[in-house]
Amino acid sequence: MKLFAELITQLDQSNKTTDKVNALKQYFSKAEDKDKVWALALFTGRRPRRKVNSTLLKQWTSEWAQIPYWLFEESYQTVGDLAETIALLLPTSEQTQSDQSLTNWINFLVTIGPLSNEQKEEQLKKAYSQLSQQERFVFTKLMTGGWRLGVSQNLFTRAIAEVTEIDKAVIAHRIMGNWNPSEISFQELIVTTNENDLASRPYPFFLAYPIENNDVESLGKPDEWLAEWKWDGIRGQIVRRNNETFIWSRGEELVTDKYPELVDMAQSLPDGTVLDGEILPFKDGEPLPFAALQKRIGRKKAGKKLLKEAPVIFKVYDILESNYKDIRKQSLEERKKRLQKLSEDIKHDAFELSTAVRFNSWKELSELKKEARKNKAEGFMLKAQNSPYEVGRKKGSWWKWKVAPLTIDGVLIYAQKGHGRRANLYTDYTFAVWNKEELIPFAKAYSGLTDKEINKVDSFVKRHTKEKFGPVRTVEPQLVFEIAFEGIQTSKRHKSGIAVRFPRINRWRQDKPKEEANTLEDLQYMLEVYE
Repeated sequence: MKLFAELITQLDQSNKTTDKVNALKQYFSKAEDKDKVWALALFTGRRPRRKVNSTLLKQWTSEWAQIPYWLFEESYQTVGDLAETIALLLPTSEQTQSDQSLTNWINFLVTIGPLSNEQKEEQLKKAYSQLSQQERFVFTKLMTGGWRLGVSQNLFTRAIAEVTEIDKAVIAHRIMGNWNPSEISFQELIVTTNENDLASRPYPFFLAYPIENNDVESLGKPDEWLAEWKWDGIRGQIVRRNNETFIWSRGEELVTDKYPELVDMAQSLPDGTVLDGEILPFKDGEPLPFAALQKRIGRKKAGKKLLKEAPVIFKVYDILESNYKDIRKQSLEERKKRLQKLSEDIKHDAFELSTAVRFNSWKELSELKKEARKNKAEGFMLKAQNSPYEVGRKKGSWWKWKVAPLTIDGVLIYAQKGHGRRANLYTDYTFAVWNKEELIPFAKAYSGLTDKEINKVDSFVKRHTKEKFGPVRTVEPQLVFEIAFEGIQTSKRHKSGIAVRFPRINRWRQDKPKEEANTLEDLQYMLEVYE
């Protein structure tokens, strides 16, 4: 448990990828095998069921800490995290601390499930007395859930791959599926060779560079380039080998189980085929808003209702393997011919070939780009006709030419503290627009400001707080910020009736008084034009 608590601390203290990977490598090099399996389970969302009611846990903690319940609630509102509040309030124990493993403590939480509330209180008080402050934090998180570790699957698979010297794609494949951390060993899960490990392996993605300042004419002759619409979905690869299908996201996450319609489509592909494309929400002949796809991203499997509400297609961009032969070194023009021939034999609603946009000059393409949002696209992808399929992000042969983001000036009305190194600063903000005399919230954002600006806003929030609601503060409406976003759509979940895509702070409008911020009518006009 000590080792796992140290890992959580290290992950929380840095935003650097190398620091996080090194911390994970150190843990997976030192931890017991069963603890490694449970750590993987926690990172992949396989958590023990909640065994203790949070309200009872708060009452018991206030009694153990010998403070009135109202003071516990005040502390909780200030800290903003239940596990952290409990870890801070409980007095330091003089009892010898336990050296029990992570696995033992998880088993302990399972065993107290059937106990009466009185027995649970007795057992938990004894458990907390054996744990350090950071271990108490982790223990409470295990009990209540709510992990926010900032560790992607890509990071921990990379760390395990480096420790075990097993290919990262193979690791990602092995941790997928319906495995139980109580019934499998680290050796069985990760180390033992599986005959399908190599069959599932995708290719590294080739990524495009953004075109700056709309300078497309510097690319040369237009007829040497292929233009395709850039769609707002999830980049992916479909791997069909050994009569099995594997679907990978660009983040190197195996997402096969989430998209059964694509698995069904892939059965029509010849064995030994790998396609590159976009997992795109699509219905009635046109793309759906990205929010439809978001409903499926967080689910392990989609139910019948969700499959009907948010169906997906695979917008096919490229073919990387044909008849088990790696063809990435062939020119894009040659690969497109192969893809066209393949598409003639695939009769499935979830398979759709990305078609070229015809143009004779860069000026003509620039005019077409103005229609991107009406076509539910983000702009254009520009690819050299003679380009091979390379690895990673390289300048030269693939470019993305996106439309400028939409912007609205909003007023800061709510603020909440951040996480990690920004846990003591108000960095998560809610912005509003005017609806006659009332400010209506329309977006949340936490990125786009410099450290210096964050400190200034934090100071303003602390000096101009009107009300407190748990960790959230209502702020005097004075500060105006320009909010940039990629798309806009109707939403029944938001008071404004509108949801925006990828909101972020573009700039602090210190030149503008709150009265000159945008209105809900401005957003509704955007909605009519761009939804």
